[in-house]
Amino acid sequence: MASPAADSDVVRAWRPELPGIAEVLHAAWHEHAYPAHTHDTWTVLIVDRGLIGYGLDGQEHAAEHTGVTVLPPGVVHDGRSVTAAGFRKRVLYLEPAVLDDGLVGRAVDAPLVPDDTLRTRFAGLDRALTAREDVAAESLLALVTEGLAWHLSGRPTPPREPAGTTTARRARDLLDADPARPVRLAEVAAELGVTVPHLVRAFTRELGLPPHRYLVGRRLDLARRRLLAGEPAAAVAAATGFHDQAHLTRHFRRLLRTTPGRYQRGTA
Repeated sequence: MASPAADSDVVRAWRPELPGIAEVLHAAWHEHAYPAHTHDTWTVLIVDRGLIGYGLDGQEHAAEHTGVTVLPPGVVHDGRSVTAAGFRKRVLYLEPAVLDDGLVGRAVDAPLVPDDTLRTRFAGLDRALTAREDVAAESLLALVTEGLAWHLSGRPTPPREPAGTTTARRARDLLDADPARPVRLAEVAAELGVTVPHLVRAFTRELGLPPHRYLVGRRLDLARRRLLAGEPAAAVAAATGFHDQAHLTRHFRRLLRTTPGRYQRGTA
């Protein structure tokens, strides 16, 4: 018979559609210790509860509740709970090309990155992936990988980038051209000749909110007009860039504290 602790162990994993992420893993373990192994991806994780002890390339480390832990591809590691209460963690497995090969040695030497902002962005990225908020996830992935590279490369001076005002306004024009269409920020950034992190920072600084939140707002405007015209909520969701009616409803509640159906019925 399984013990109560074993019964409460949880593992959930999936592969998102966002390029650069091979897998997302949420795990809560009590008595589990995983053996020495390697990955062909970068393993980036945060610990929500407990303390994880692990060996990396023959040296002992701890993944703590603060900061972000990054384990490089191809390097042997294991893992175990340090306390009887076990641990809960959230992990992103990033494709090898997302971070430069030259950062492997630095990650082996110092896998724990003690940066509260980076941890907050990682948690936001995980939430966006869980909710299938694709543009938000792309924005945050760019900032997370930039932050990891900045730490692991010894924090060099970032390259000079184009002026933010022009970038933000041109990006807004591109998004406004067809707010409902699927969009990748990487394509927008490439058209403007900037990096995705620069695009996100410039847009947020100039317009007061990041590109993904701006785009959701524009899509909600379109949805409200179609709802008021009497179109069914499911059809409205599909026509205005949302995954499905549930996705539309979640954002509708966040903005107006009501559902699309109630909003529509209130106009009758």
